[in-house]
Amino acid sequence: MRNGRLTTVAQQRDTLALSDALEELIATGTDSAADRAFAYQEASAHEEPASAAYAFARAAITGRYVQTHGLAGVRHVAEVETWARRSRELDPNFRGGVATRLLGTLYVLVPATMLAHGDSEEGLSLLEGLVKLHPEAPENHLRLAEALIALGDPAPAAPQLCFCLGVRASLRPDDQKLLDKLVKDAEGPACPGAAPR
Repeated sequence: MRNGRLTTVAQQRDTLALSDALEELIATGTDSAADRAFAYQEASAHEEPASAAYAFARAAITGRYVQTHGLAGVRHVAEVETWARRSRELDPNFRGGVATRLLGTLYVLVPATMLAHGDSEEGLSLLEGLVKLHPEAPENHLRLAEALIALGDPAPAAPQLCFCLGVRASLRPDDQKLLDKLVKDAEGPACPGAAPR
């Protein structure tokens, strides 16, 4: 079943607002595959003037569609890459480099054979650069930790995980769940100032 809020937002013909509304549902775990499919169909059907915001929204919505549509969504991975790259070209600092974070995560988590321009090494470099550029954003640390752990190198993820644990309450609920999973996968990093286990 589709969430009525998405239908209302879609009527505004603002793809970034639609992406943000979908992300609100995802953050609280109240989205459905139908919500993601609807957002993807609406975004694909409505062209807006080229902007970093529009390109990012297209990348984000398409990425969320791919996540829940298995093999049916795989053919859309190239769209995520194309739109995220376009957003970075138009404004690499849009929302603190959010397109860079999306692209870096994509390059690490998706096999390079499905991508046109990047691989896990480039993805890791993008995420490391973003943490250096915007160290105040916990999402950057979280995605870098996720990338390191996904690549089988959890030890360097410890400082990123410790940072996120220190600001856990500021993360979205879905990112808090991801953090908990990553901490478990990394077998609980020893964070300075943390209570002994």
